[in-house]
Amino acid sequence: MENAQHNAPERLEMIRSRIERAHRRFGPPPEMVELVAVSKTFDAAAIRPFLDAGQRVFGENRVQEAKEKWPALRASYDGIQLHLIGPLQTNKAREAVALFDVIETVDREKLAGVLAEEMRRADKRLPVFVQVNIGLEEQKAGVAPREAVAFVERCRVEHGLDVVGLMCIPPEADPPGPYFAHLASLARDAGVKNLSMGMSGDFETAIAMGATHVRVGSALFGTRV
Repeated sequence: MENAQHNAPERLEMIRSRIERAHRRFGPPPEMVELVAVSKTFDAAAIRPFLDAGQRVFGENRVQEAKEKWPALRASYDGIQLHLIGPLQTNKAREAVALFDVIETVDREKLAGVLAEEMRRADKRLPVFVQVNIGLEEQKAGVAPREAVAFVERCRVEHGLDVVGLMCIPPEADPPGPYFAHLASLARDAGVKNLSMGMSGDFETAIAMGATHVRVGSALFGTRV
């Protein structure tokens, strides 16, 4: 997959076509499924062909990595929307609020409070997703499913955050469908419309369960080093 960037338009079209086919097959809503191109570990030179091909929504895992490449890319391309999809340390919250357009990984009370404070300081109100540890895996971040609805409410009422959805990463060893269905049920209970779930290997299953955002990396950019 070393020539992934040379085939950026074809790769984008292939993934978009698969998204559209899954959407037509499994609809009704959501009305649209947003492709978040996961560009973590890839440099600006690898990202530019996808920007040239029209992709504008990207996901990054680390604040420092995003800081190194995205300001220059934003200066060259209009309409970029950057999602933070990796864990966020509270001491990076100020930079995250400055760099990103959407925070998908609000996973604990302290972080919610710090983000709210930094957004007020910057006079910004970014949309956020609450990350749910849908498989209750010790090595993964996220609130427990049984706590998700109450946590969404606290984020909104106590911290004033604009919680627009839920996000999850299901266990690798298990079929993802039941986990995606569980997240969709939690989203209904919490009164949020967006579901960020599904990656390169399972995004069609996620769409079947109501995903509004799918995070696709290797199917677009190739194998990470």
